[in-house]
Amino acid sequence: MPDGAPWLATAGDGCELLVHVRPGVAREPGVSGLHGTALCVRVRARPVEGAANDEVLQVLAKALRVPRRALTVRRGARSRTKRIAVSDLSAATIRARLAPFLD
Repeated sequence: MPDGAPWLATAGDGCELLVHVRPGVAREPGVSGLHGTALCVRVRARPVEGAANDEVLQVLAKALRVPRRALTVRRGARSRTKRIAVSDLSAATIRARLAPFLD
């Protein structure tokens, strides 16, 4: 894991994020800091028929300023802890774009 960011790893042509999902929240969806060593992502959708996974990818795409198709759930589709693949972005770019959400 590069530069002390345990939630971020390089993988293939992009990177992989370790994400902890909080489904069914009443607050605004978004990246809300860290949960242990994972990024914490709040979503309104419940984990029913992939709705929460879809919203997680939408929230991360907006935060990273990439199209939704650049993100895929690599592991943890049925878990709160997920590995999300991000194609065509460097680790440095991801860290810079997510920095405002991690303070």
